[in-house]
Amino acid sequence: MPLVDGFPSMGVPNTGDTAWMLASAALVLLMTPGLAFFYGGMVRAKNVLNMIMMSISAMGLVTVLWVLYGYSLAFGNDVSGLFGNPGQFFGLKGLIGGNAAEAVIADPANGVEAAEVVNIPLVGTIPATVFVAFQLMFAIITVALISGAVADRLKFGSWLLFAGLWVTIVYFPVAHWVFAFDGAAAEKGGWIANQLKAIDFAGGTAVHINAGTAGLVLALILGKRKGWPGTPMRPHNLPFVMLGAGLLWFGWYGFNAGSATSSNGLAGSTFVTTTVATAAAMLGWLLTERIRDGHATSLGAASGIVAGLVAITPSCSSVNVAGALAIGAIAGILCALAVGLKYKLGFDDSLDVVGVHLVGGIVGTLLIGLFAAPQTGAAVAGLFYGGGLEQLWRQALGAGAVLLYSAIGTAIVAFIVKYTIGLRISDEGEAAGADESQHAEGAYDFVALGLGSATGNFAGSPTEGRPLISHREA
Repeated sequence: MPLVDGFPSMGVPNTGDTAWMLASAALVLLMTPGLAFFYGGMVRAKNVLNMIMMSISAMGLVTVLWVLYGYSLAFGNDVSGLFGNPGQFFGLKGLIGGNAAEAVIADPANGVEAAEVVNIPLVGTIPATVFVAFQLMFAIITVALISGAVADRLKFGSWLLFAGLWVTIVYFPVAHWVFAFDGAAAEKGGWIANQLKAIDFAGGTAVHINAGTAGLVLALILGKRKGWPGTPMRPHNLPFVMLGAGLLWFGWYGFNAGSATSSNGLAGSTFVTTTVATAAAMLGWLLTERIRDGHATSLGAASGIVAGLVAITPSCSSVNVAGALAIGAIAGILCALAVGLKYKLGFDDSLDVVGVHLVGGIVGTLLIGLFAAPQTGAAVAGLFYGGGLEQLWRQALGAGAVLLYSAIGTAIVAFIVKYTIGLRISDEGEAAGADESQHAEGAYDFVALGLGSATGNFAGSPTEGRPLISHREA
Protein backbone atom coordinates (compact mmCIF):
# COMPACT_ATOMS: atom_id res chain seq x y z
CA MET A 1 0.00 0.00 0.00
CA PRO A 2 1.61 3.30 -1.09
CA LEU A 3 2.07 5.89 1.63
CA VAL A 4 2.39 9.67 1.27
CA ASP A 5 4.37 11.13 4.19
CA GLY A 6 3.60 7.99 6.17
CA PHE A 7 -0.18 8.29 5.75
CA PRO A 8 -2.53 6.59 6.11
CA SER A 9 -1.27 5.35 9.44
CA MET A 10 -1.82 1.66 10.12
CA GLY A 11 -3.07 0.02 13.27
CA VAL A 12 -5.86 -1.76 15.08
CA PRO A 13 -9.01 0.35 15.53
CA ASN A 14 -10.72 0.92 18.85
CA THR A 15 -14.00 -0.96 18.58
CA GLY A 16 -15.95 1.35 20.90
CA ASP A 17 -14.86 4.47 19.02
CA THR A 18 -15.59 2.77 15.72
CA ALA A 19 -19.12 1.82 16.76
CA TRP A 20 -19.81 5.36 18.00
CA MET A 21 -18.55 6.95 14.80
CA LEU A 22 -20.54 4.59 12.58
CA ALA A 23 -23.65 5.57 14.53
CA SER A 24 -22.71 9.25 14.35
CA ALA A 25 -22.23 9.11 10.59
CA ALA A 26 -25.68 7.56 10.22
CA LEU A 27 -27.16 10.26 12.47
CA VAL A 28 -25.65 13.02 10.34
CA LEU A 29 -26.96 11.39 7.17
CA LEU A 30 -30.44 11.42 8.72
CA MET A 31 -30.15 15.19 9.03
CA THR A 32 -30.47 15.61 5.25
CA PRO A 33 -33.90 13.91 4.98
CA GLY A 34 -34.78 15.89 8.11
CA LEU A 35 -33.77 19.07 6.32
CA ALA A 36 -35.85 17.96 3.33
CA PHE A 37 -38.93 17.75 5.55
CA PHE A 38 -38.06 21.07 7.22
CA TYR A 39 -37.65 22.88 3.91
CA GLY A 40 -40.42 20.94 2.17
CA GLY A 41 -43.01 22.00 4.72
CA MET A 42 -42.02 25.66 4.44
CA VAL A 43 -42.70 26.03 0.70
CA ARG A 44 -46.04 26.15 -1.10
CA ALA A 45 -47.67 22.83 -1.97
CA LYS A 46 -46.76 23.11 -5.65
CA ASN A 47 -43.04 23.13 -4.85
CA VAL A 48 -42.69 20.60 -2.04
CA LEU A 49 -41.32 17.67 -4.07
CA ASN A 50 -38.79 19.88 -5.82
CA MET A 51 -37.62 21.20 -2.46
CA ILE A 52 -37.22 17.69 -1.08
CA MET A 53 -35.44 16.56 -4.25
CA MET A 54 -32.84 19.30 -3.93
CA SER A 55 -31.79 17.83 -0.57
CA ILE A 56 -32.06 14.18 -1.62
CA SER A 57 -30.14 14.73 -4.87
CA ALA A 58 -27.25 16.18 -2.86
CA MET A 59 -26.93 12.80 -1.13
CA GLY A 60 -26.21 11.10 -4.44
CA LEU A 61 -24.14 13.76 -6.19
CA VAL A 62 -21.85 14.71 -3.31
CA THR A 63 -21.21 11.07 -2.39
CA VAL A 64 -19.85 10.27 -5.85
CA LEU A 65 -17.62 13.35 -5.94
CA TRP A 66 -16.44 12.78 -2.37
CA VAL A 67 -15.11 9.27 -2.93
CA LEU A 68 -13.52 10.22 -6.26
CA TYR A 69 -11.58 13.31 -5.20
CA GLY A 70 -13.46 15.25 -2.52
CA TYR A 71 -12.02 13.46 0.48
CA SER A 72 -8.53 13.89 -0.91
CA LEU A 73 -9.08 17.62 -1.56
CA ALA A 74 -10.33 18.02 2.01
CA PHE A 75 -8.00 15.72 3.92
CA GLY A 76 -5.03 15.07 1.68
CA ASN A 77 -1.66 16.62 2.50
CA ASP A 78 -1.81 20.41 2.28
CA VAL A 79 -0.96 22.06 -1.06
CA SER A 80 0.11 25.71 -0.78
CA GLY A 81 -2.29 26.31 2.11
CA LEU A 82 -5.25 26.07 -0.26
CA PHE A 83 -6.46 22.47 -0.39
CA GLY A 84 -5.45 18.86 0.11
CA ASN A 85 -3.49 16.85 -2.43
CA PRO A 86 -6.24 15.67 -4.82
CA GLY A 87 -4.29 12.62 -5.88
CA GLN A 88 -3.30 11.32 -2.46
CA PHE A 89 -6.55 9.51 -1.76
CA PHE A 90 -8.14 9.67 -5.24
CA GLY A 91 -10.85 7.04 -5.38
CA LEU A 92 -10.00 6.32 -1.73
CA LYS A 93 -6.83 4.56 -2.82
CA GLY A 94 -4.91 3.10 0.09
CA LEU A 95 -8.00 3.21 2.31
CA ILE A 96 -10.13 0.43 0.84
CA GLY A 97 -8.90 -3.13 1.09
CA GLY A 98 -6.94 -5.07 3.64
CA ASN A 99 -9.72 -4.66 6.11
CA ALA A 100 -10.76 -8.26 6.53
CA ALA A 101 -10.11 -10.01 9.81
CA GLU A 102 -7.26 -12.47 9.71
CA ALA A 103 -6.61 -15.00 12.41
CA VAL A 104 -3.12 -15.16 13.87
CA ILE A 105 -2.17 -18.49 15.42
CA ALA A 106 -0.52 -18.27 18.78
CA ASP A 107 3.18 -19.16 18.89
CA PRO A 108 4.32 -18.92 22.54
CA ALA A 109 7.84 -19.99 21.68
CA ASN A 110 8.29 -16.86 19.57
CA GLY A 111 6.16 -14.59 21.76
CA VAL A 112 3.27 -14.37 19.26
CA GLU A 113 -0.20 -14.10 20.77
CA ALA A 114 -3.37 -15.17 19.03
CA ALA A 115 -5.23 -12.34 17.30
CA GLU A 116 -8.28 -11.93 15.10
CA VAL A 117 -7.46 -8.60 13.50
CA VAL A 118 -4.79 -7.11 11.32
CA ASN A 119 -3.59 -3.57 10.96
CA ILE A 120 -5.78 -1.36 8.77
CA PRO A 121 -5.66 2.33 7.70
CA LEU A 122 -6.66 4.56 10.62
CA VAL A 123 -7.52 8.17 11.35
CA GLY A 124 -6.93 8.47 15.07
CA THR A 125 -8.48 5.41 16.68
CA ILE A 126 -11.05 4.63 13.98
CA PRO A 127 -10.81 3.06 10.52
CA ALA A 128 -10.07 5.63 7.84
CA THR A 129 -13.14 4.43 5.96
CA VAL A 130 -15.35 5.37 8.93
CA PHE A 131 -13.81 8.86 9.02
CA VAL A 132 -14.40 9.15 5.27
CA ALA A 133 -18.06 8.26 5.75
CA PHE A 134 -18.51 10.65 8.69
CA GLN A 135 -17.05 13.63 6.89
CA LEU A 136 -19.03 12.80 3.74
CA MET A 137 -22.25 13.48 5.63
CA PHE A 138 -21.03 16.99 6.47
CA ALA A 139 -20.40 17.71 2.80
CA ILE A 140 -23.87 16.47 1.84
CA ILE A 141 -25.85 18.58 4.27
CA THR A 142 -23.76 21.70 3.61
CA VAL A 143 -24.79 21.58 -0.04
CA ALA A 144 -28.40 20.79 0.83
CA LEU A 145 -28.62 23.79 3.17
CA ILE A 146 -28.06 26.21 0.29
CA SER A 147 -31.22 25.11 -1.49
CA GLY A 148 -33.51 26.79 1.03
CA ALA A 149 -32.42 30.25 -0.15
CA VAL A 150 -33.50 29.61 -3.76
CA ALA A 151 -36.71 27.64 -3.32
CA ASP A 152 -39.45 27.78 -5.96
CA ARG A 153 -37.41 29.20 -8.86
CA LEU A 154 -34.18 27.30 -9.60
CA LYS A 155 -34.09 24.70 -12.38
CA PHE A 156 -33.33 21.24 -11.07
CA GLY A 157 -30.63 20.54 -13.66
CA SER A 158 -29.03 23.87 -12.83
CA TRP A 159 -29.12 22.97 -9.14
CA LEU A 160 -27.20 19.75 -9.80
CA LEU A 161 -24.56 21.52 -11.88
CA PHE A 162 -24.24 24.30 -9.32
CA ALA A 163 -23.99 21.82 -6.45
CA GLY A 164 -21.27 19.78 -8.15
CA LEU A 165 -19.17 22.83 -8.99
CA TRP A 166 -19.76 24.52 -5.64
CA VAL A 167 -18.83 21.56 -3.48
CA THR A 168 -15.64 21.12 -5.53
CA ILE A 169 -14.52 24.74 -5.68
CA VAL A 170 -15.81 26.01 -2.33
CA TYR A 171 -16.66 23.31 0.19
CA PHE A 172 -13.78 20.86 -0.23
CA PRO A 173 -11.06 23.54 0.18
CA VAL A 174 -12.84 25.18 3.13
CA ALA A 175 -13.29 21.79 4.81
CA HIS A 176 -9.53 21.34 4.42
CA TRP A 177 -8.87 24.68 6.13
CA VAL A 178 -11.17 23.96 9.06
CA PHE A 179 -11.31 20.19 9.63
CA ALA A 180 -7.91 18.85 8.48
CA PHE A 181 -5.61 18.75 11.51
CA ASP A 182 -1.90 18.07 11.19
CA GLY A 183 -1.05 14.42 11.67
CA ALA A 184 -4.61 13.11 11.50
CA ALA A 185 -5.47 12.03 7.95
CA ALA A 186 -2.26 13.50 6.51
CA GLU A 187 0.95 15.10 7.72
CA LYS A 188 -0.11 18.71 7.12
CA GLY A 189 -3.65 20.07 7.30
CA GLY A 190 -5.47 23.38 6.86
CA TRP A 191 -4.44 26.83 8.02
CA ILE A 192 -7.51 27.75 10.07
CA ALA A 193 -7.26 24.61 12.19
CA ASN A 194 -3.49 24.54 12.60
CA GLN A 195 -1.99 28.00 12.09
CA LEU A 196 -4.80 30.37 13.02
CA LYS A 197 -6.12 27.95 15.70
CA ALA A 198 -9.64 29.28 15.44
CA ILE A 199 -12.07 26.92 17.17
CA ASP A 200 -14.74 25.35 15.00
CA PHE A 201 -15.51 22.02 16.54
CA ALA A 202 -18.19 20.79 14.15
CA GLY A 203 -18.62 23.27 11.32
CA GLY A 204 -19.89 26.75 12.25
CA THR A 205 -17.64 28.19 9.53
CA ALA A 206 -17.19 25.34 7.05
CA VAL A 207 -20.87 24.35 7.09
CA HIS A 208 -23.15 27.16 8.25
CA ILE A 209 -21.33 30.40 7.39
CA ASN A 210 -20.27 28.75 4.16
CA ALA A 211 -23.76 27.58 3.17
CA GLY A 212 -25.45 30.76 4.43
CA THR A 213 -23.15 32.97 2.38
CA ALA A 214 -23.62 30.78 -0.67
CA GLY A 215 -27.38 30.94 -0.26
CA LEU A 216 -27.31 34.74 -0.09
CA VAL A 217 -25.11 35.15 -3.16
CA LEU A 218 -27.04 32.60 -5.21
CA ALA A 219 -30.38 34.20 -4.25
CA LEU A 220 -29.11 37.63 -5.33
CA ILE A 221 -27.89 36.35 -8.70
CA LEU A 222 -31.01 34.24 -9.27
CA GLY A 223 -33.46 37.04 -8.44
CA LYS A 224 -36.71 37.19 -6.51
CA ARG A 225 -39.68 34.87 -6.80
CA LYS A 226 -42.54 36.19 -8.91
CA GLY A 227 -44.83 38.19 -6.66
CA TRP A 228 -42.41 38.41 -3.72
CA PRO A 229 -42.84 40.02 -1.24
CA GLY A 230 -46.40 41.15 -1.96
CA THR A 231 -47.89 37.70 -2.63
CA PRO A 232 -48.40 35.52 0.49
CA MET A 233 -46.09 32.50 0.35
CA ARG A 234 -46.91 30.76 3.61
CA PRO A 235 -45.60 27.31 4.62
CA HIS A 236 -47.99 24.71 3.30
CA ASN A 237 -47.35 22.01 5.94
CA LEU A 238 -46.19 23.06 9.40
CA PRO A 239 -46.25 19.48 10.75
CA PHE A 240 -43.58 18.70 8.11
CA VAL A 241 -41.54 21.60 9.44
CA MET A 242 -41.82 20.38 13.04
CA LEU A 243 -40.95 16.82 12.01
CA GLY A 244 -37.92 18.11 10.13
CA ALA A 245 -36.77 20.16 13.12
CA GLY A 246 -37.09 17.10 15.35
CA LEU A 247 -35.05 14.95 12.98
CA LEU A 248 -32.42 17.67 12.70
CA TRP A 249 -32.12 17.92 16.50
CA PHE A 250 -31.84 14.14 16.77
CA GLY A 251 -29.26 13.86 14.00
CA TRP A 252 -27.28 16.83 15.29
CA TYR A 253 -25.91 14.73 18.14
CA GLY A 254 -23.95 12.82 15.52
CA PHE A 255 -22.91 16.17 14.03
CA ASN A 256 -21.58 17.65 17.28
CA ALA A 257 -20.88 14.81 19.70
CA GLY A 258 -19.65 12.68 16.81
CA SER A 259 -17.01 15.31 16.02
CA ALA A 260 -15.16 14.13 19.13
CA THR A 261 -14.29 11.10 16.93
CA SER A 262 -14.28 8.98 20.06
CA SER A 263 -16.77 7.69 22.61
CA ASN A 264 -15.25 9.69 25.43
CA GLY A 265 -15.95 12.50 27.86
CA LEU A 266 -15.70 15.15 25.16
CA ALA A 267 -18.53 13.49 23.27
CA GLY A 268 -20.56 13.53 26.47
CA SER A 269 -19.97 17.21 27.22
CA THR A 270 -20.72 18.30 23.66
CA PHE A 271 -23.93 16.27 23.80
CA VAL A 272 -25.03 18.27 26.86
CA THR A 273 -24.01 21.71 25.57
CA THR A 274 -25.76 21.00 22.27
CA THR A 275 -28.98 20.15 24.10
CA VAL A 276 -28.83 23.14 26.43
CA ALA A 277 -28.11 25.71 23.72
CA THR A 278 -30.85 24.37 21.45
CA ALA A 279 -33.44 24.55 24.19
CA ALA A 280 -32.40 28.10 25.12
CA ALA A 281 -32.49 29.23 21.48
CA MET A 282 -36.00 27.90 20.97
CA LEU A 283 -37.22 29.79 24.04
CA GLY A 284 -35.36 32.94 22.95
CA TRP A 285 -36.98 32.83 19.50
CA LEU A 286 -40.46 32.26 20.96
CA LEU A 287 -40.03 35.12 23.43
CA THR A 288 -38.93 37.42 20.62
CA GLU A 289 -42.01 36.47 18.59
CA ARG A 290 -44.27 36.99 21.58
CA ILE A 291 -42.93 40.48 22.27
CA ARG A 292 -42.72 41.55 18.61
CA ASP A 293 -45.80 39.90 17.12
CA GLY A 294 -48.02 39.12 20.09
CA HIS A 295 -47.86 35.33 19.64
CA ALA A 296 -45.39 32.48 19.55
CA THR A 297 -45.61 30.16 16.52
CA SER A 298 -44.77 26.55 15.73
CA LEU A 299 -42.64 27.79 12.82
CA GLY A 300 -40.77 29.97 15.30
CA ALA A 301 -40.18 27.01 17.62
CA ALA A 302 -38.79 24.93 14.75
CA SER A 303 -36.64 27.79 13.50
CA GLY A 304 -35.37 28.50 17.02
CA ILE A 305 -34.31 24.87 17.38
CA VAL A 306 -32.27 25.06 14.18
CA ALA A 307 -30.78 28.44 15.14
CA GLY A 308 -29.58 27.02 18.46
CA LEU A 309 -28.12 23.94 16.81
CA VAL A 310 -26.28 26.12 14.31
CA ALA A 311 -24.85 28.46 16.95
CA ILE A 312 -23.61 25.74 19.27
CA THR A 313 -22.00 23.73 16.46
CA PRO A 314 -18.65 25.56 16.50
CA SER A 315 -18.64 26.15 20.26
CA CYS A 316 -19.96 22.94 21.82
CA SER A 317 -16.46 21.75 22.85
CA SER A 318 -15.31 25.08 24.27
CA VAL A 319 -18.14 26.31 26.54
CA ASN A 320 -19.69 25.18 29.81
CA VAL A 321 -23.40 25.07 30.58
CA ALA A 322 -23.57 28.80 31.31
CA GLY A 323 -21.88 29.56 28.00
CA ALA A 324 -24.20 27.18 26.14
CA LEU A 325 -27.25 28.85 27.68
CA ALA A 326 -25.96 32.29 26.71
CA ILE A 327 -25.02 31.33 23.15
CA GLY A 328 -28.34 29.60 22.60
CA ALA A 329 -30.44 32.47 23.95
CA ILE A 330 -28.47 35.11 22.04
CA ALA A 331 -28.67 33.13 18.81
CA GLY A 332 -32.39 32.52 19.19
CA ILE A 333 -33.08 36.25 19.66
CA LEU A 334 -30.70 37.54 16.99
CA CYS A 335 -31.74 34.99 14.37
CA ALA A 336 -35.42 35.72 15.01
CA LEU A 337 -34.69 39.38 14.35
CA ALA A 338 -32.38 38.66 11.41
CA VAL A 339 -34.97 36.78 9.31
CA GLY A 340 -36.75 40.08 8.74
CA LEU A 341 -33.71 41.68 7.12
CA LYS A 342 -34.63 40.26 3.71
CA TYR A 343 -37.70 42.49 3.59
CA LYS A 344 -35.72 45.58 4.58
CA LEU A 345 -32.77 44.87 2.28
CA GLY A 346 -34.77 43.39 -0.59
CA PHE A 347 -33.19 39.96 -1.10
CA ASP A 348 -35.44 36.93 -1.47
CA ASP A 349 -33.96 34.30 0.84
CA SER A 350 -36.94 31.98 0.54
CA LEU A 351 -36.52 29.87 3.68
CA ASP A 352 -34.28 32.09 5.83
CA VAL A 353 -30.96 30.40 5.22
CA VAL A 354 -29.22 33.73 5.76
CA GLY A 355 -31.09 34.63 8.94
CA VAL A 356 -30.62 31.21 10.56
CA HIS A 357 -27.44 29.67 9.18
CA LEU A 358 -25.27 32.66 8.24
CA VAL A 359 -26.23 34.76 11.26
CA GLY A 360 -26.36 31.76 13.60
CA GLY A 361 -22.99 30.52 12.37
CA ILE A 362 -21.38 33.94 12.86
CA VAL A 363 -22.91 34.32 16.34
CA GLY A 364 -21.74 30.89 17.48
CA THR A 365 -18.27 31.33 16.02
CA LEU A 366 -17.63 34.79 17.47
CA LEU A 367 -19.08 34.11 20.91
CA ILE A 368 -16.42 31.47 21.48
CA GLY A 369 -14.10 34.44 21.92
CA LEU A 370 -16.25 35.57 24.86
CA PHE A 371 -17.55 32.38 26.49
CA ALA A 372 -14.77 29.80 25.94
CA ALA A 373 -14.06 28.20 29.32
CA PRO A 374 -10.58 26.80 30.07
CA GLN A 375 -11.90 23.67 31.83
CA THR A 376 -13.65 22.44 28.67
CA GLY A 377 -12.31 20.17 25.94
CA ALA A 378 -10.86 23.02 23.89
CA ALA A 379 -8.94 24.29 26.97
CA VAL A 380 -9.11 27.91 25.77
CA ALA A 381 -10.10 30.95 27.84
CA GLY A 382 -12.36 33.56 26.26
CA LEU A 383 -12.73 37.20 27.29
CA PHE A 384 -15.11 36.45 30.17
CA TYR A 385 -12.71 33.86 31.59
CA GLY A 386 -9.60 36.00 31.59
CA GLY A 387 -8.35 35.21 28.11
CA GLY A 388 -8.61 38.74 26.70
CA LEU A 389 -9.34 39.27 23.02
CA GLU A 390 -6.85 36.67 21.75
CA GLN A 391 -9.38 34.03 20.79
CA LEU A 392 -11.98 36.54 19.58
CA TRP A 393 -9.79 37.91 16.80
CA ARG A 394 -8.88 34.38 15.73
CA GLN A 395 -12.56 33.49 15.50
CA ALA A 396 -13.36 36.67 13.58
CA LEU A 397 -10.54 36.12 11.08
CA GLY A 398 -11.57 32.50 10.47
CA ALA A 399 -15.24 33.43 10.00
CA GLY A 400 -14.37 36.36 7.74
CA ALA A 401 -12.03 34.30 5.55
CA VAL A 402 -14.65 31.60 4.98
CA LEU A 403 -17.39 34.17 4.31
CA LEU A 404 -15.28 36.04 1.76
CA TYR A 405 -14.05 32.91 -0.03
CA SER A 406 -17.56 31.44 -0.13
CA ALA A 407 -19.03 34.66 -1.53
CA ILE A 408 -16.46 34.91 -4.33
CA GLY A 409 -16.52 31.19 -5.14
CA THR A 410 -20.31 31.03 -5.15
CA ALA A 411 -20.58 34.04 -7.45
CA ILE A 412 -18.17 32.48 -9.93
CA VAL A 413 -20.03 29.16 -9.94
CA ALA A 414 -23.47 30.82 -10.16
CA PHE A 415 -22.45 32.96 -13.14
CA ILE A 416 -20.96 29.92 -14.90
CA VAL A 417 -24.28 28.11 -14.57
CA LYS A 418 -26.33 31.21 -15.44
CA TYR A 419 -24.51 31.86 -18.69
CA THR A 420 -24.33 28.23 -19.81
CA ILE A 421 -27.54 26.34 -19.06
CA GLY A 422 -29.39 29.09 -17.18
CA LEU A 423 -30.55 29.24 -13.58
CA ARG A 424 -34.25 30.10 -13.46
CA ILE A 425 -37.36 28.17 -14.16
CA SER A 426 -39.50 29.83 -16.84
CA ASP A 427 -42.28 32.17 -15.75
CA GLU A 428 -44.85 29.59 -16.79
CA GLY A 429 -43.02 26.83 -14.93
CA GLU A 430 -42.74 28.94 -11.80
CA ALA A 431 -46.47 29.73 -11.92
CA ALA A 432 -47.36 26.06 -12.38
CA GLY A 433 -44.95 25.04 -9.64
CA ALA A 434 -41.53 23.43 -9.66
CA ASP A 435 -43.01 20.00 -8.93
CA GLU A 436 -44.89 19.94 -12.22
CA SER A 437 -42.42 21.89 -14.38
CA GLN A 438 -39.24 20.15 -13.16
CA HIS A 439 -40.39 16.67 -12.21
CA ALA A 440 -43.82 16.13 -13.81
CA GLU A 441 -45.13 15.15 -10.40
CA GLY A 442 -47.37 16.50 -7.69
CA ALA A 443 -47.23 15.94 -3.96
CA TYR A 444 -50.97 16.07 -3.41
CA ASP A 445 -54.01 15.13 -5.53
CA PHE A 446 -56.30 18.01 -4.60
CA VAL A 447 -58.79 17.23 -7.34
CA ALA A 448 -59.40 13.79 -5.87
CA LEU A 449 -60.02 15.41 -2.51
CA GLY A 450 -62.38 17.94 -4.04
CA LEU A 451 -60.33 20.88 -2.86
CA GLY A 452 -59.60 22.55 -6.16
CA SER A 453 -56.17 23.93 -5.18
CA ALA A 454 -53.38 23.72 -2.67
CA THR A 455 -54.46 26.84 -0.87
CA GLY A 456 -58.23 26.61 -1.01
CA ASN A 457 -61.01 26.87 -3.57
CA PHE A 458 -60.62 28.77 -6.78
CA ALA A 459 -63.36 31.24 -7.64
CA GLY A 460 -65.67 29.54 -10.05
CA SER A 461 -64.55 26.03 -9.03
CA PRO A 462 -67.12 23.29 -8.42
CA THR A 463 -66.57 23.66 -4.68
CA GLU A 464 -67.04 27.44 -4.58
CA GLY A 465 -69.33 28.49 -1.78
CA ARG A 466 -69.21 25.06 -0.11
CA PRO A 467 -67.10 24.02 2.89
CA LEU A 468 -63.90 22.15 2.14
CA ILE A 469 -64.23 18.37 2.32
CA SER A 470 -62.19 16.77 5.10
CA HIS A 471 -60.26 13.56 4.66
CA ARG A 472 -62.74 11.83 6.96
CA GLU A 473 -65.76 13.08 4.96
CA ALA A 474 -64.15 12.21 1.63
